[in-house]
Amino acid sequence: MESKRKVFLCTVALALACFVLSILLNSSDIYPSSQKVIPIFKRKNEDFLKLPEKDCSKNTPFLVILVTSRLDDVKARMAIRKTWGKERVIDDKLVVTYFLLGTNLETHDQIIVITENILYNDIIQKDFLDTYNNLTLKTLMGLEWIHKFCPQSTFVMKTDSDMFVNPYYLIELLLKRNSTTGLFTGAINMHAYPIRDPNSKWYVNEMEYPGQNYPPFCSGTGYVLSTDVARQVHIVSKRVPFLKLEDVFVALCLSELKIVPEELHSEPVFFASQVPFSPCRYMNIVTSHHNTPQQILFTMEEECPDGVGSNNSRLDL
Repeated sequence: MESKRKVFLCTVALALACFVLSILLNSSDIYPSSQKVIPIFKRKNEDFLKLPEKDCSKNTPFLVILVTSRLDDVKARMAIRKTWGKERVIDDKLVVTYFLLGTNLETHDQIIVITENILYNDIIQKDFLDTYNNLTLKTLMGLEWIHKFCPQSTFVMKTDSDMFVNPYYLIELLLKRNSTTGLFTGAINMHAYPIRDPNSKWYVNEMEYPGQNYPPFCSGTGYVLSTDVARQVHIVSKRVPFLKLEDVFVALCLSELKIVPEELHSEPVFFASQVPFSPCRYMNIVTSHHNTPQQILFTMEEECPDGVGSNNSRLDL
């Protein structure tokens, strides 16, 4: 009996692997040919490789969360799907989450992503090399998807896969705002300047950006735009000189549009660094950085004493 069970499980696993591999090999729009060179920067309007099967006109999200992720960030994506990235309705407002991916030439990574997309239908992908220096392309891909496929949404959040996000508190703050348009908010940097040290991760030379100061920008760890602003950024980005620092590039687009960042609350709620975990504290912030998948999952298990924190005693992610 045990041997028959093993044979059955092996047969099922082999069938699934063959199914995924057949998709991979027969769909040129899913996997970029390994025979071609993938340039680092590519600004052409290529087709999407993967798109969620989502009709925003029929089931319109109030908030779309776009999460930049590497192909091998499987554990992080799974933790987010189980916690703050779950599709949910908050105060009658639909919140959905999608992951933004580039490509690489590792076949096993592509198979994993294809399988994930079949199971969860939450991948947005284009054919550019998935590197830190292409984070701007990844973000612009997300804004293009909003512009083309989900303009009916009200707000868009861009964040990263190592973030804690509290969608409940974010929705609460957005609903308190008097308007659903003209918004750009996050952890605001008002007086940042280019780093000219070639050894720095954020190095920018004078040819890339000749200015002495950056315009006010929100940290790329997590910022929110009203959909009208997100669509304007997508349009104007085509005439703004490319910059690899995604959050600064978005700010350059907004500067072109004469849109400045605004605070969503009188107290800081977006954090580009890690906030020491406390269930009561985390109920009153929107983002915290540098969270492992295990830490993200841990937020589900802790409760805040009654009467402390925001609307509920539990994060309920």
